[in-house]
Amino acid sequence: MAKRDGLNFDRSKKKGAKSEAQVREAARKPVEKRQAEDRKPAAEAEINENIVVGRNAVLEVLDSKLTVEKILVAKGDTSGSINKIIPIAKERGIPVIEADRRKLDSMSAGESHQGVIAYVTPYRYSEVKDILDKAAEKGEKPFILILDEIEDPHNLGSIIRTAELSGVHGVIIPKRRSASVNSTVYKTSAGAVNHMLIAKVSNLARAVDELKEEGIFVYGADMDGDSASFATDFSGGVALIIGNEGKGISRLLKEKCDSLVSIPMAGKLNSLNASVAAGILMYEVMVQRLPIEE
Repeated sequence: MAKRDGLNFDRSKKKGAKSEAQVREAARKPVEKRQAEDRKPAAEAEINENIVVGRNAVLEVLDSKLTVEKILVAKGDTSGSINKIIPIAKERGIPVIEADRRKLDSMSAGESHQGVIAYVTPYRYSEVKDILDKAAEKGEKPFILILDEIEDPHNLGSIIRTAELSGVHGVIIPKRRSASVNSTVYKTSAGAVNHMLIAKVSNLARAVDELKEEGIFVYGADMDGDSASFATDFSGGVALIIGNEGKGISRLLKEKCDSLVSIPMAGKLNSLNASVAAGILMYEVMVQRLPIEE
């Protein structure tokens, strides 16, 4: 037993006593908050990976090649396009289950579910080779979008929607530090994920090297780019890199680019939202590839 100032001093023997480290930790982060944070990753994973939220998104999934395991419909809600969803599901043998609206609220993580949620098998990602093969099958020079750590699923969904409309053959994303295809992406893309090849790779730099070996020119979107988007020749095989919402393109990928492309701006702000910048550049590529009518 330790002594201090002539007194017996043994905190470990006091009932309910805490160490100094424990006291500091308790003051820094309440127990309830720590428990909520511990539960959060697993809950988000289930919400993000396995469900599709909203009427149009569910209709798109029913029209896709994805397997729908079951559909939850809010009790008493049979209005509008719900009347389309239920007959299609029953015709295909997909269970339709009535659920309390509060359950749908908790499952949708703040997204507007509009009274319907579908459970689907996880999105099946493609390989980079599949994207190149798709371009070859269409007799077109590859047009590939590389997303360097786009973290906001709303941005990812919006970019995929524009990519599908502008003739992109496929999108490449990293396995780490990036949004994945989830219910938010399904909804924001308006179902475009069902028509777009998306490859998830462990190393973006290696993927860029492989594309360059195939004769594909790699362009990076950068506000200090070498040339303006409208003055850049996108007529050949193109891989376009869009950087993270805050940091932009990583240093290594920027060094691997054949050219850095900027978007002219006339306002006082000096940057664009990642999905907006991606859209401007993708349409520039598309316009240059359109056949010229004589």
